[in-house]
Amino acid sequence: MERSIEDNQKKSSHKIIEFLGLRSSIIAMLFMVILVGMGENMAERYLPIYLIALGGGAMSVGFLNGMDNLLSALYSFPGGYLSDKLGYKKALLVFNLIAIAGYLIVIFIPTWWAVFIGAVLFLSWSAISLPATMSLVAGVLPENKRTMGVSMHSLVRRIPMALGPIFGGALIAWKGDIVGVRYAFILALLFAIIALVLQQIFIEEQKKVGVAEANPLKLIKFMSPGFRKLLVADILVRFSEQIPYAFMAIWVINNHGISPVMFGVLTTIEMVTAMLVYIPVAYLADRGSKKPYVAITFGFFTLFPIILMFSSNIWMFVIAFVIRGLKEFGEPTRKSMIMDLAPENQKAAMFGLYYLLRDVIVSLAAFGAGFLWNISPQVNFLVAFGFGLAGTLFFILFGEDIKIKQRITNG
Repeated sequence: MERSIEDNQKKSSHKIIEFLGLRSSIIAMLFMVILVGMGENMAERYLPIYLIALGGGAMSVGFLNGMDNLLSALYSFPGGYLSDKLGYKKALLVFNLIAIAGYLIVIFIPTWWAVFIGAVLFLSWSAISLPATMSLVAGVLPENKRTMGVSMHSLVRRIPMALGPIFGGALIAWKGDIVGVRYAFILALLFAIIALVLQQIFIEEQKKVGVAEANPLKLIKFMSPGFRKLLVADILVRFSEQIPYAFMAIWVINNHGISPVMFGVLTTIEMVTAMLVYIPVAYLADRGSKKPYVAITFGFFTLFPIILMFSSNIWMFVIAFVIRGLKEFGEPTRKSMIMDLAPENQKAAMFGLYYLLRDVIVSLAAFGAGFLWNISPQVNFLVAFGFGLAGTLFFILFGEDIKIKQRITNG
């Protein structure tokens, strides 16, 4: 009787593991995401406070924010190139060593200018490692489990996003702005070292390393029509996201008198909503057509600014931020579509190129957003809605679909 219960438990556990696509390499990658993410959100989140405490001034904080956005865009392609050249396991080793070097600089040289030197090395770890991570998912999991693998990555990423700032804030409250942040970086260093060891022990070697291309312009010709159409639609939709992004807090708090604490609660509602939809949507997307889920997520991106514009009380803002959370509805599906549409031996580099082109172009939205807001907040929101609607309709009409069952049968 006891053996029968144990057998049933083992079978149930095996089914859950298979359902979630939890191969040993994927589990190691998820632990890496948690550990390095804790360092990112525990230490880097408080870099502006650290800079001010060290005498850097407000200009240094603004420059740090600009540098973060720029590096996030520029690091995507080199991350993909190194992943194709070295394989995802060795590439992740390199990326972790780079982040560790940046942490060491900040820990041992407590000056504001050293923060910028170290930040160049660790600030955009997520951006530079994302192509390698997606390549790992595509290489380890079968095609009908890739969306689930990407969804697990997206879901787990939110654990350190929620917990990291709490631990970092506690360290600052305990030891003050300078020592507290340095302690946070020491812990970030420790977590990065543990992540490095885990990934090297448990992530399997890539069976076939891709063809690395150092020139992103040469890779553009290898973009399939479906890849290009997804990129164009995504750029338009991201304009819809970024135009109102910097002004959300101003609109909610200053224009409508909602407290900063409640704005934090709205952000939590957004995050919880996103976490709740990842796994069920991944399950459905991996069983058939992927295009509808990406189209729906583009629709939620588009709806958010117009609903935000008409929101005037806390309950309407709750609805708006639930919709903002639902924009993650098909995001893992979109990432898996990028990998599906990329050439077989250049998936990481093409993923990096996608994000390089998208983020550099979308960064222009930040410059126009302030101009639109100065005309009126309503103009800002309506222009954002217009870009989102254009991107969503373009994808619905012209975007390529990925039908998992058909591809497996024909393959």
